[in-house]
Amino acid sequence: MTSTEISYGKARVVFYRLAGREAPPLAASVDIDVFGERFISAYTEGDNRAVVATDTMKNFVYAMAAEYAGNTLLGLCAFVGRRFLATYPVMEALRVSAREVPLDAASGEHGPSEVLFRSTRGDGAVARVSLDVDAGEPRVTGAQSGWEGMVLVKTTGSSFAAFARDDYTTLPELIDRPLTIHLDAYWRYADLRDGIAEGVGFFGPRAVRDEIERTFHEFNSRSIQHLVHEMGTRLLAAHPQLAEAEFVAENHTPDHVRDGAGGVKVFAQARGTFGKIGLVLRR
Repeated sequence: MTSTEISYGKARVVFYRLAGREAPPLAASVDIDVFGERFISAYTEGDNRAVVATDTMKNFVYAMAAEYAGNTLLGLCAFVGRRFLATYPVMEALRVSAREVPLDAASGEHGPSEVLFRSTRGDGAVARVSLDVDAGEPRVTGAQSGWEGMVLVKTTGSSFAAFARDDYTTLPELIDRPLTIHLDAYWRYADLRDGIAEGVGFFGPRAVRDEIERTFHEFNSRSIQHLVHEMGTRLLAAHPQLAEAEFVAENHTPDHVRDGAGGVKVFAQARGTFGKIGLVLRR
């Protein structure tokens, strides 16, 4: 006796929605994942009659990007997902994910340019929205927002000491060390209307990124575990509309290789193995 769980879709559908000076640009990389049993015959019998080609999905995303009137990734994911389920009733459930393609205003003649944008930032906002069909109507069942790819370097105000030691331990205790972390952060709203940027409690992902950076700046941490817990605690305390905060971190702290005059220390690039830290805080 076997059970079957299937999914298929399209990855990295990248679009740029541009309107000259009329509206700010929106650019994203979109993934579509379709779930359900109605496509099972394509797997078991090679029968593709019900299959919506993934190339069709790509074209559909481009068309929806042109029709979408908003400017948030969560709203985009909800809009695209609802239209997919309405257009293709054979789909039982799906997940729409989007990652920001950064477009930061470059310098213009009198401040930020309205027509020139810099696309060099490595970190960015992400969103994921899950949907199914209820009584013939598309329904949002879950939503997550986030910011991925942060690389943060703090020159002082962090330590890692008094940890467990045995015959395999070679790491020295590190007091007031520089700390480099790679960090992804995710959060969920208690109200799904906020979670898809349709409620009054929604706030932009850049605001969350800025709060995370402020916490890192202010907090003298005893470990990365200590740090991400403080980040999550402050985030939930400041925003009662949030139900969950999640952090995935890697320790990329550089190696101390030389001392100079006047308190100068030289550090080499971190070695190729990195500590991993994860945390989920829920109300």
